[in-house]
Amino acid sequence: MGVTPGCHTRGVGPGSTEAVILHVDLDAFFAAVEVLDRPELAGRPVVVGGTGARGVVAAASYEARTYGIASAMPMARARRLCPAAVVLPGRFARYQALSRRFLAILGRYTPLVEPVALDEAFLDVTGSGRLLGDGPTIARAIRAEVATELGLGASVGVATTKMVAKLASEAAKPRAGPRGPVPGPGVVVVAPGGELGFLHPRPVRALWGVGPATERRLAALGVRTVGDLAHLPVEALVGALGRAHGRHLHDLATGRDHRAVEGSRVARSLGHERTFPVDHRDRGVLATELMALGDAVAQRLRAEGLVARTVALKVRYADFRTISRAVTPPEPVGERRALVAAARGLLEAVDVDPGVRLLGLSARNLRAGAAGAVQLRLAEPGLPGDGGRSGVATAVDAVRARFGPSAVGPASLLGPGGMRVRRPGDGQWGPDG
Repeated sequence: MGVTPGCHTRGVGPGSTEAVILHVDLDAFFAAVEVLDRPELAGRPVVVGGTGARGVVAAASYEARTYGIASAMPMARARRLCPAAVVLPGRFARYQALSRRFLAILGRYTPLVEPVALDEAFLDVTGSGRLLGDGPTIARAIRAEVATELGLGASVGVATTKMVAKLASEAAKPRAGPRGPVPGPGVVVVAPGGELGFLHPRPVRALWGVGPATERRLAALGVRTVGDLAHLPVEALVGALGRAHGRHLHDLATGRDHRAVEGSRVARSLGHERTFPVDHRDRGVLATELMALGDAVAQRLRAEGLVARTVALKVRYADFRTISRAVTPPEPVGERRALVAAARGLLEAVDVDPGVRLLGLSARNLRAGAAGAVQLRLAEPGLPGDGGRSGVATAVDAVRARFGPSAVGPASLLGPGGMRVRRPGDGQWGPDG
């Protein structure tokens, strides 16, 4: 376990008045799962992602990272960096199943668990101290259970805020050294009073909300580290970045992060996207793909009991320029026809002549509800029905649950190879070879 130099342990034990926040992150999750299922790959450079010419890296083992391979890198470049790498397509369903077991382990320690992705989550264990021990004790116990029950490694950061806990978990991770993987401490604790000493030496890009564009603007002001940012007058930040963004980053750089762990958080959006093997300019082909994407999004909304206030379209052109468009229908939507109709309306206003490389459809501003549940209006004498479509959708879900996702679907998706339905993770990292 690592403790930030100069920090004391006030605030991480039972009876503390300080919040105790954990960030738990599974190490090289997708690649680690592949090694777990195929032990003969242990010690070899393993890369997971889209295996085709347009694929990108989803995850790389620490052995692969030694060669400079990183997430979001084009798979073609990863192959050049390490020709001996074992390149595997992603298996989203397998990762999702292990993620559920991972979250179940975290739920044993507190009901305040906020998933961030399949492989990471925040926990607020402030109220768990008297029964389960202090933050570092709980962190060590979680790591042990994840290793024993899942066969996976996890790194944990312990702090008083989400931001610092996230950075502490990164500091706890293994790393890729010139001669191979270097084990990390596993647990890093940043105790109250030590936050600024931990934050300030770090590069400014470590802060949430600092992307490449913001980093360039800050560099023009002479800001390289979080400490540089903290000592910059807030007025200068507001002038360079805008009031909300400037004040937000100044707060983070000075250790102020009041965001709570949201244990019952509803997902803000659900979406699917697909990178095509070749660029498309045919609106008919793109409309059919929207049908497949809408079908997948609608099924996920039904499974979660959600509807969307906003439908969004994402288009990436052949030159990697990316645009997004969104519309808010008069009523919340969750049924496939409504999602696709909204998305097609957005697509009609988009120029596809440059060639579409990627197409995505997402449902945003989600809330609990059911498709077809429409708010009554004074001008309407009764509740309009959905023509029985919600019942058909429920029947489709039942058939797919029993016979597989390709057993039934819209007729427009039926091709020579069968029903071309989209499942979670399909095309997420580009087309496979």
